[in-house]
This record gives sequence, C-alpha cells and structure tokens, in this order.
Amino acid sequence: MLDFTFRVLMLRKLACHADRIGEVFVANRWFSEHDRPLIRLIKRVNRRLGKTGVSRTRRIRQTCAAFTVTALASCATQTSQRSETSMHATPSRGIRELSSSEQATQALSRLTFGARPGDVERVESLGVDRWIETQLDPKNIPDTLAERVLAGMETQRERPFELLADHPDPQEIQQRINQRRAGASVVAVANTSGDSLLLRSAQQVAQRLTGQILAARVVRAVESERQLQEVMTDFWENHFSVFIGKSPNRYSIVEYDRDVIRPRALGKFRDLLGAVAKSPQMLYYLDNWQSSVDSAHPTAVEQRIEVRRQAVAYDSATRALATLPRRRPRGVNENYARELMELHTLGVDGGYTQKDVQEVARALTGWTIEAPQLGGGFVFRPELHDAGEKVVLGHVLSAGRGIEDGEDVLDILSRAPATAHFIVTKLARHFVSDDPPPALVDRCASTFSKSDGDIRETMRCIVTSPEFFSQAAYRSKVKTPFELVTSALRAMNAQPDTTPRSAQIVAQLGQPIFGRQTPDGWPDRGDAWMNSGAILNRVNFGVRVAAGQVPGVHGQNPSAALLFGSPEFQRR
Repeated sequence: MLDFTFRVLMLRKLACHADRIGEVFVANRWFSEHDRPLIRLIKRVNRRLGKTGVSRTRRIRQTCAAFTVTALASCATQTSQRSETSMHATPSRGIRELSSSEQATQALSRLTFGARPGDVERVESLGVDRWIETQLDPKNIPDTLAERVLAGMETQRERPFELLADHPDPQEIQQRINQRRAGASVVAVANTSGDSLLLRSAQQVAQRLTGQILAARVVRAVESERQLQEVMTDFWENHFSVFIGKSPNRYSIVEYDRDVIRPRALGKFRDLLGAVAKSPQMLYYLDNWQSSVDSAHPTAVEQRIEVRRQAVAYDSATRALATLPRRRPRGVNENYARELMELHTLGVDGGYTQKDVQEVARALTGWTIEAPQLGGGFVFRPELHDAGEKVVLGHVLSAGRGIEDGEDVLDILSRAPATAHFIVTKLARHFVSDDPPPALVDRCASTFSKSDGDIRETMRCIVTSPEFFSQAAYRSKVKTPFELVTSALRAMNAQPDTTPRSAQIVAQLGQPIFGRQTPDGWPDRGDAWMNSGAILNRVNFGVRVAAGQVPGVHGQNPSAALLFGSPEFQRR
C-alpha cells in the first residue's frame, strides 16, 4: 500500500504541476510496470481534453482527478499481491539472502541515517562485517567535522548551569522587574525605560539557544562518522523519552542528550538505566524529584528510633509509643516507578503488579535534584527516603537503608528475563522489521542476559544475523520524519545546518525533536507514519529538496524530487 500510494502521489503531483503534461512521462523510469496504465491514462485524458478546447488549467485539474480515481482503484490489487508475496519470505537459517551490494545497502540504511554518495561502494569494498565492527566501536572513529561544527555551538560546549549563568532566563528577568516595580527589589536591575529591551533581548537569546539544541541533533545525525552511535542515541532517547516542554530548566535536555544517553548508547544497559534514573531531566519529567516518604512509613532516622523503642517495649502502652507521629506535606509519586517498569525495563506484560509499582516508588523516594531551575544535578536526600522494608518482584529490601534501595531496584529490573526480551524486541523491531522474528528475539535476548545487558554484544547478535540480511527485512522499515530529513541531507551531501530550520522541517513532517509529550516515545511501526496527509507532506519535501529550498542544499536538482519522493526512499 505504501509503495503504490507514493507512486500515485508522485505521478499525480508531476501531472498537476509540470509546465508540459508530457514531461511527466520522463519519470517513468523511476516507477514499476504497474504504473504504465496510470501513465497511459494521463496521456489519454490529456489528449481528449485537448481536442475539446478545454483550457490548460482545467485540463490539468481533470487529468489529476481522473488519474487519482483510477490509481486508487487499482491500489488494493497491488497491496494484496505484495502481502501474499511477503508472507512467505523467511530467511534460511545461517544464510544471508542478500547480495553483497544489497548487504551494504541494508547495513547503511539501518545502521546510519542514510548513505552518502559512494558509501555503498566503500562499505562493499571494505566488507560489511568489518564495517559493522568498526561502527560498534565508535571511540576509535575520528569525527573531526562533526566535532568542529558542534564546537561552534554554545549549547554543546557548556553545562546547563553555565548557560543559565551567562544567559539569565527571561522568567528570572521578568520576576526581578516585577519585584522592583512593586518596591520589593533585592537587586537593582535596569532602568524602567529599558525593561522591555532587556526582556526582549533575553527572549531572543533563549529562543536562539533552544533552536541550537534542536539543530545539534540534526547536525550529529547528518555529519557524524560515528553513525551507529548516533542511531543508537536516537533509539535510546526515544526509549527513555522525555519532553523538552517539561524540563527543570531551559538547557537540561542538552545534558540528557550529550552526557547521559550518547556516551552509554553501546555500553551496559544497567549503566544507561542508572544514568537516566539520576538525570535531572527524567527526574523532573516524571515527577520523581518531588517523591518523598509518606506518613505511613518512616525515614531512616525515625526507623532507628522506632526499632530501639520496640526492642525495650514491655506492654501495649510502651509499644504504642514506639511508632513516632508523622505528618508529611507530600508523599510518594508513582509516575517514574510505573514508567520505569512498563516502558523502560519489563514491558507492560512483564509480570509485575501494582504492588510492585508502589514498592519501587517507595525505594526511589529521596532521589531528587539540587536547585533544578539553576542547573543542579542529582542528589539523594535521606530525610525524604522511605526506609521501611520493601518487596520488589519477590526480592526483599531490608529496612533502614537509603540510596541502596533504588540501586537494588535498578539491578533487579535490568537483569530480569522480561527486560531482556522487551529490550531485544524493541531493538529488533527498530533494526530488522516491524514484526521481528521470534527466533531472532529469543536468540539475542539470551545474548543480552548472558552478557549482563551488554548493548554492543546484543546489537552484534541482531545486525549480523541472517534475519537482518533477509529479503523480508530488506527495505521493510518506513523512515520516521527525522530519518527522512537526515537521510535526504546526507544523500545530497548537504552543508551542516546550525540553524533550527532543518529541525523545523522534521517537526512539520510530524516528529518535533524532543517534542513527544507522552513518555511512550514515537511509534516504531510504519503504519503509524503513513496516512494521506503524511504521504503528501513527504512528497512535497522531496520537491523542496529538488528546488534547493532545504538548508545546506545548494542549487536545483529536478531529479531529486523523484528520488526523495519515491516509495523506495521512504523506506530503510
């Protein structure tokens, strides 16, 4: 359905907008034999309307209408034929079904953000397996160009507190202006006549730096030679999804991307999980920074006192005094605990209960942020921690402890068999197919468990498998808007774009960077990205690239419209 619908829209767009209707037939070499009846229809309708003296504009409109009706009518037949063919496509065990050139194409389409001109030949010459091994070890890959571009971006050089120190937030300036005007200012600010200018300048700087944060994601994806690391960073940032609109401060998302996810994208899953759990961005986004012991459970200090009193209690009256009175202003927040189990580790069918969610939430009380609005980092506050005994998935966490409770929870969850299966299923879905082969998932989940959650070893299992290099997997994944834009820029050898314009194109196509409001992340199945509006927007994007209207692309290239709007380019 996807391939044929794209052909319909591309031919229709050419028929509707070419200066000469005949020009559309030049595009025939980009399409299959199934499209010849559609092309003949355009010729026939255009010829008949021309004989009747109908104006050119009206002729084009009627040609488009007749073309679209016939095209969509034949769509069901082709979809059925494709489905019947793909149902029986299964890889032979241990045998790669793709040719060497196809293997290189498959590796580049899945393990990078798209091939550059000449990449397929280079990978084929080097050897696909050797190239994969190189990408699995990114620290040994020089990345001079990307590093040079990023070094010129202020947000990529500095930490959040440094950016906040150098560029006061507009809200802070507004508060100080309001204080002074109310006669309660502690620190003198600018004169009243300059208030508007000061505030407007701060807003412009904040807007520029926020745009730079989004632009950096595109720059890394397009320019980095460490392509697999960037693809894995994109995967994990979608897995551990956060929303830029709910952040502890304007620049915390930089730290999350640069310092939390990217360095651990191919490391141990437990290390990545722990870094995310302690990141100010995640703690703030899922409200754990406000989670504290409730009135029904003791802090560590209270627990020590109560244990001592209970040890000497000799009757009901003294036993009643053993429990200290507690009145807490707040309590436990279960948001992060629930998503930690459902979305980050075990999966919704991972065998946990609501009681487990509550116990995990208790174990993570006191995990908070120091001065979140000022760029502070993770801090554990014992006075906010529930020090009572807990039971998580059958594991007893003894009373009287502190941060160890949370660390043990992360150990338990990261090493659970359900976590191995859930993580590998998502990886296989992303890198192999929307419905990954169960045998591949089982095999690589075993690798994940035996290697203690080694992401690199798990990825090696997936991307060197016969299933990865099968005909069924080849060109079977639909690109997300981010993948579509970055792959087009790479295919055109576009110059680095440090402005937010490329990121804005991604947003216009339906996937704003760091813009997913819910914690489930963007969908990783083709049907989620394909509807008539989305398809038309993608075709229009191809036309913009051809016209040189995309940042970093210089000059017009009419054939690019057919390439980037073609169904083949929508897949990876």
